[in-house]
Amino acid sequence: MEIYKAKKEGFSAVLNGINKKYNSISILRLLAIVFFLVSLYYYIKNSEIVFIVLSVLLFGLFVFLMRIHTKLLFQKQVNKALLNINENEISYLERNKIPFENGQEFNDFQHPYAYDLDIFGEHSLFQSLNRTGTFIGKKTLANQLLHTLSNNEITQNQEAIQELAVKLDWRQEFLALAIIGQDTKEAYQVLLNWKDSKSAPFSKVMSVLMYLAPAIFGGLLLAYFITSNIVILSFLSYVFIGNIIILGKFFKQIQTEIAKAENIDKIINQYSLLVQKIENETFQSEKLNALQSELVLKNRKASVDLKELSELFSKMDSISNYVAAILFNGTFLYNVHVLKSLLNWKASHAPVLEDWLKVIGEFEMLNSLANLSYNNPGFAYPTLNTNFEIDFSNLSHPLLNEKTRVGNDVRFQPQSFMILTGSNMSGKSTFLRSLGINMVLSGMGSPVCASQANVHPLPVLVSMRLSDSLSDSESYFFAEIKRLKQIMDELENRPAFVLLDEILRGTNSDDKRNGTIEVVKKVIGKKAIGAIATHDIEVCLTTNEYPNILTNKCFEVEIINDELHFDYKLRDGICKNRSATFLMKKMGVI
Repeated sequence: MEIYKAKKEGFSAVLNGINKKYNSISILRLLAIVFFLVSLYYYIKNSEIVFIVLSVLLFGLFVFLMRIHTKLLFQKQVNKALLNINENEISYLERNKIPFENGQEFNDFQHPYAYDLDIFGEHSLFQSLNRTGTFIGKKTLANQLLHTLSNNEITQNQEAIQELAVKLDWRQEFLALAIIGQDTKEAYQVLLNWKDSKSAPFSKVMSVLMYLAPAIFGGLLLAYFITSNIVILSFLSYVFIGNIIILGKFFKQIQTEIAKAENIDKIINQYSLLVQKIENETFQSEKLNALQSELVLKNRKASVDLKELSELFSKMDSISNYVAAILFNGTFLYNVHVLKSLLNWKASHAPVLEDWLKVIGEFEMLNSLANLSYNNPGFAYPTLNTNFEIDFSNLSHPLLNEKTRVGNDVRFQPQSFMILTGSNMSGKSTFLRSLGINMVLSGMGSPVCASQANVHPLPVLVSMRLSDSLSDSESYFFAEIKRLKQIMDELENRPAFVLLDEILRGTNSDDKRNGTIEVVKKVIGKKAIGAIATHDIEVCLTTNEYPNILTNKCFEVEIINDELHFDYKLRDGICKNRSATFLMKKMGVI
């Protein structure tokens, strides 16, 4: 945390300096334009050459100050973003709040674990991990949290994350550029829709006319200046009107190309800066170099092409200013030429544009996981195996307070399934979620909340916390049955890591007990690995039938000085202590 505090102070000082320069330049810029107007007034009044020279110099000064002003504004935005980034990290590590987007829009209640394991939403895994600033970054992180990679892909991610973890300055600068771009899902979708839209090509006649007509206008204008022949002005007006007619032919197509593209030029420009940031960095890991190599097309950097696209959209936006549109197009068909360049860009780059954006998303996803690694140096990168072995040392939930969380050692051998017992509040559900969350992290190449881990990455299937679907007239019990059916169907295709928490709560005790036992038998029959939490002791007796597969583990509670004491330590065997009766007596319920 100290590094974030030091960086916060540094950026705060830099930002104060930039603000002073920015304000000074603003004042000088205002004075320059005022004195320019004054000089112009005296020139018109007195016709003295000194005033026109002074006007030209002042206007040149104004343009120069404008450029400095623009650069300072960009520096101001970047440094303000960097300051906020470090303030947010401090706030997060001090556990004051989680100042990051929660990804609620990516929640999928039908997914095998997204809702049960709190992957999205307030105080979710996504919210804690999320260090993205673009929509594609958020989308890539969300998708990665919902899928398990192959062992080779996980290894590549681990190497990339470890490399990025130590590049703190680079990661923060990259995030700052992403934040100030103010990217949105709508802007991202507009760009993809534009890329995929079909555009009518220019005919050969129009391709010639778009150059010939402005050339004729320019030639007539030059002839008029040379000869001062008034007749030429008539021809000029005819050509001007003809150019406007040509513009009219393309006006609908121009409107179609820029439809709903408000501020798209600025967002594409930020994409180009992010890509440039990637291009200019030196990487060692295989994945980062592979991603970097995708940003080259025909020996030309993607950042240059994206910058060009940004400028084309910016130029095309002038069509909305009718005075400028008539003047520029009546003389040399400005927007028609821009349209031609825009269509040429689309034809050449449309197939790779989305790939370039995906590279940005991959880097933002990896940066988010690198930030997790940097903030938690005690987290371990799992070693991988293909033997259906899962072994965690000092396993805990990554979102719990580091100072108070309790770790446990847990080991699953091939065809190993745990029956977990314990009273309410003893830590069963938290332990199951810890297993699930860390399996998810393992499956994406992230470090996990454990001191050591050896994992066979498996799909995670969970039935822990379902909700009634009133809109579908579906009860909790039926929703749970559907989830169990989903789990069984998945297990038909491949082995998986299964977590079940107090299943079949919507039926009577005998039905629940018998149903739970049958579910356990069915799950282990399909060679699943995982755990089930239950309060029913008879379910635990199933281990007698399958001593080589089923194991009993428990969380105990002790009564010390007339108070319940939970140590949250995983033990062998079946839970012996009961807390419900004691707690109800203590609170006067019974």
